[in-house]
Amino acid sequence: MTTSTTAEPPTAAPLLDLQALVVAVRRRRRLWSSLALLGLLAGAAVAVALPPPPTAVTKVLVAHQEDQPNDTGSLIRTDVALLGTTRIAAEALKALKSPEKPEDFMRDYRGTGLTNNLLQIEVSGADETEAVKRADALADAFIADHVRRMREAARAEAEALLEQRDRMREELARVNKSIGERPRTVDPKAAAGVESLFARRAELNSRIADFDQRAAEARTGTPRVVAGTQIVDGPRPVPHSLPKAAATNAVIGLVLGLVLGLALAAVGTAVADRPVLRREIAANLGASIVAERRRTPRGPVVPWRRRRTRAAHERLTATLARAVRGSAEPVSLLELGCARTTGAIALSVAGALSADGPVVVVDGLPGGRLADGKQEPGGPTVVSGDHAATAPPQARRLGVGSVSPGTAWTDLQYLGGRTVLVVRAGHGSAAWLHTVARQLADQHIPVIGVVLIDPDPRDRTDGTLWDGPQMALRGRAEPPARQNGTGRPRTERPARQNGTGRTRTDRPPMPAARVPDSDQEAR
Repeated sequence: MTTSTTAEPPTAAPLLDLQALVVAVRRRRRLWSSLALLGLLAGAAVAVALPPPPTAVTKVLVAHQEDQPNDTGSLIRTDVALLGTTRIAAEALKALKSPEKPEDFMRDYRGTGLTNNLLQIEVSGADETEAVKRADALADAFIADHVRRMREAARAEAEALLEQRDRMREELARVNKSIGERPRTVDPKAAAGVESLFARRAELNSRIADFDQRAAEARTGTPRVVAGTQIVDGPRPVPHSLPKAAATNAVIGLVLGLVLGLALAAVGTAVADRPVLRREIAANLGASIVAERRRTPRGPVVPWRRRRTRAAHERLTATLARAVRGSAEPVSLLELGCARTTGAIALSVAGALSADGPVVVVDGLPGGRLADGKQEPGGPTVVSGDHAATAPPQARRLGVGSVSPGTAWTDLQYLGGRTVLVVRAGHGSAAWLHTVARQLADQHIPVIGVVLIDPDPRDRTDGTLWDGPQMALRGRAEPPARQNGTGRPRTERPARQNGTGRTRTDRPPMPAARVPDSDQEAR
């Protein structure tokens, strides 16, 4: 019986990888920490260089005739708006006998409604004494204007009520006259008319009494409003502490700078699309990450950390030395964003291989950094790419080159038939990593593996491509050696025994896997 299986559809890549974004933003801590420090210093400098002018503050209790328990603060907001008018500013300047324009004076003070009936006035001046005088004059001008408006409103309301009362009295006089002119007969129809006149007279008397009462209440309410509107907290200068202001502004600048730096780092990371995780770099290059080298710590290093770093470098050198020994063709180290580190790794690997025989390092880095440098006695021979043909044929060759933008791709095959990419995390964009993988595939240069430089310490992703192409560092077969005069002839591998006692031969060479041109094709 046969069964058929259907391939599961590939999972779509997320539009925004939060893990990669967080790692990339954390790696750009120099940017946002610099902006945060700049904001901190700028805030403190502003507090020192631009101190606030001397300010006085006073509080006024404002009574309203229309006060209601459920007022939402509309009345006090109206008072704040009225405080910022040229009429009140002009009255205050008149009391101060100041020639200043009301428009200019309005920029020196502001009002704030603390509650429904409490108004706070802040006024600045040339010194504390002038600020106190200005606050006092402004509060008096506002109280006078408020009382005048309340009195005018009460007077207008009382006059309107009295006018209504006078009209009712005139109508009542006409009704009384009509009643007096009626003949005293027993006619039922005439009696009904007289009865309606009496009812109208009673209604008019009631309304006249109501208007009198309302007018009296309007006149009585004004003194209560006048007495309730007063200064409850006299003008006093606002104390100013320079250290406190500097600390407050520094904290505000620190927060703003940090937020701005994080935003710029996040936007720049999303736009640049520079892979930083192991899984992303391995997927974009189409090769597994076989080793990594962390950043060398700056400053004084504790002894155990120094030993740990030295041990990591020795493991990296041993891994690459095994790869070079097991390759039938010359191996090259191609850097992307870490030329100096790649040169140091190449010299370390060449030093480890010198125990097996002479080693020649072919320097193909831009500018000839290794060939032009001072060579130590007894160390590996370093020659430039132009003099690679002068190297002894029995010596093992180790090429060092670059795959940065501007690389001459056709020259890479003279550095080695196989290569190890040394890539700095977050240096190249995803598009350029695809370009590197595609160009190496076009040149028929298999990638043994990737050495990741300066990885994120908190990155826990796996950089191994389990379904990728056949790689030598994973114990699989090598491609056949090319007869181009750049390497030694390949020797046949003997048959090996497995755990069951049977012998097996190496797998036949596999063609290099095609590198996808886009993320969609890779998925």
